[in-house]
Amino acid sequence: MNLYQQRSSNIRRTWALVFGFLIVVIAVGYAVSWYYGNPSILYIAVVIAFATNFYAYWASDKLVLSLNHARPATREEFFDYYTVVENLSIAAGLPKPKLYVIDDPAPNAFATGRDEKHAVVCATTGLLSMMTRAELEGVIGHELSHIKNRDMLLMTIAVVLAGFVAIVADIFLRMSFWGGGQRDDRQGGNNALLMILAVVGIVLAPIAAKLIELAVSRRREFLADASGVLLTRYPEGLASALRKIGSYASPMQNANAATAHLFIGDPFGAKPAGSAGWLERMFSTHPPIPDRIKALLNSQA
Repeated sequence: MNLYQQRSSNIRRTWALVFGFLIVVIAVGYAVSWYYGNPSILYIAVVIAFATNFYAYWASDKLVLSLNHARPATREEFFDYYTVVENLSIAAGLPKPKLYVIDDPAPNAFATGRDEKHAVVCATTGLLSMMTRAELEGVIGHELSHIKNRDMLLMTIAVVLAGFVAIVADIFLRMSFWGGGQRDDRQGGNNALLMILAVVGIVLAPIAAKLIELAVSRRREFLADASGVLLTRYPEGLASALRKIGSYASPMQNANAATAHLFIGDPFGAKPAGSAGWLERMFSTHPPIPDRIKALLNSQA
């Protein structure tokens, strides 16, 4: 599969995962409405989830930069960083994003912002000091691809839906603890069975929603890798950068689970190849770096 085919495949699979999110949300909403016979609970949950995430979307760049202790990058201090971003932004047809740095020896980078005109690219000083120009171009191409592909919007949708499911499930559990459901037992065993299935489904729904959110995040990394290489025309540059990122085991000084999915590499430190079990891989925000390198280099064939 070449890069163009991989990019199209990843887009289709990502939107299929988002559709799966919608199914989970609808199923949870129906279960809670049926269990309580009171749709107002859903309206409250929807308002809370969307209000919280609407604010997070509009202020996402400021929140993320603050959480990671980022500072503006000057052209004088980071000349190569500036020129690489300027050149690749022109090639991608994007406005040049604002540039920030994090004073941290761990090599990493991320992009954030609500759209192309309000985008931010941020890199650690560790990444800027250890990458060659070709490797830096690979990393920046990856981050600009996140902006070009509107990944920030997609991940915001994923967070909204996951937040909605979690809030509805929390309301359900609290109300069940204090008062129980309002359904009567006139339908006998069938009604009781449906109630049990509803409870189990609602309890497990947040886990399913989180897994889908993480799967979307992992898919977007593969897509940004492929799109970034289409921009730089040099797969080995990004592959070499990923090798360096993947060989750095120490976590970032201010690693934060809330923003971990934004980074090109795991901010909690790379794991030795083959050390992660299937459960850890399932709950990971990033696909294994060896898999990403293999996909990049195989695309040249």
